[in-house]
Amino acid sequence: MTSLSDPPGSGDAAAAPATRRLVLEAGRAERHYWADLWHYRELFAILAWRDVAVRYKQTVIGVAWAVIRPFLTMVVFTVIFGRVAQLPADGNAPYAVMVFAGMLPWFLFATIMTEASNSLVSNSPLVGKTYFPRLIIPSAAAVVSLVDFAVSLAILAVLMLWFGFLPDARLLLLPVFVVLAVLTALGPALLLSALNVRYRDFRFIVPFIVQFGLYVSPVGFSSAVVPEQWRVLYGLNPMVSVIDGFRWCLLGGEASLHLPSFLLGLGVTALFLWLGIRVFRRTERTFADLI
Repeated sequence: MTSLSDPPGSGDAAAAPATRRLVLEAGRAERHYWADLWHYRELFAILAWRDVAVRYKQTVIGVAWAVIRPFLTMVVFTVIFGRVAQLPADGNAPYAVMVFAGMLPWFLFATIMTEASNSLVSNSPLVGKTYFPRLIIPSAAAVVSLVDFAVSLAILAVLMLWFGFLPDARLLLLPVFVVLAVLTALGPALLLSALNVRYRDFRFIVPFIVQFGLYVSPVGFSSAVVPEQWRVLYGLNPMVSVIDGFRWCLLGGEASLHLPSFLLGLGVTALFLWLGIRVFRRTERTFADLI
């Protein structure tokens, strides 16, 4: 067993600040893993701030991309699904507002998947040099997506004011569904980030998953257009629950939740989160050798 602490004679022990001791012992990291996540919270904050700074500091593209991408996607979906296909909106909500309310959680999900799944490979020098819970790296990468989400939420607020369409008191529950969206993305992201260390081909699979998921999720249309007999099966896509929850909060009573598919989506989210953490933890000890 090796113990790392302050050397003797470094000052008055009573006056010295409390120092956490790092003990290297077989099996100890496993037993104290979740406590170490809290002890390394400053590293989490540093990595998260670094990723945000890289995206936005001294650049116009970072902020502009967070505005242009959802806005243009909303315009295209509104024209194709609302004008050409003549699909109905949720109640009396403007079609553009309904689409943007669905795009908020989708882009949050897609950005977390993209950033977190490649985060271990991008931070390979850090992974190979020192001990810390590797779960911190993909979790910190997800913070960038929350900044993009805040920008998109501001755009939605402007859009709703433009149409004179305001939410009701259910808006207060929006943070709950934001957390749900993050958890829905984090499970698959942890799974893919672990697999990407061993099999680098997975970096090509993530964009396909994101692109495919955009069209099978109710982003450009209301999930109410899905026939009733298929609603529960459609709920196997966990983003259906998240998107429906966002619209339920934002559209002021014009959208409703299909409870059976919503609960099924929560179960799928919990399953993927458990699977992602389990696979990540089982393969974490090999990251330094493989990366």
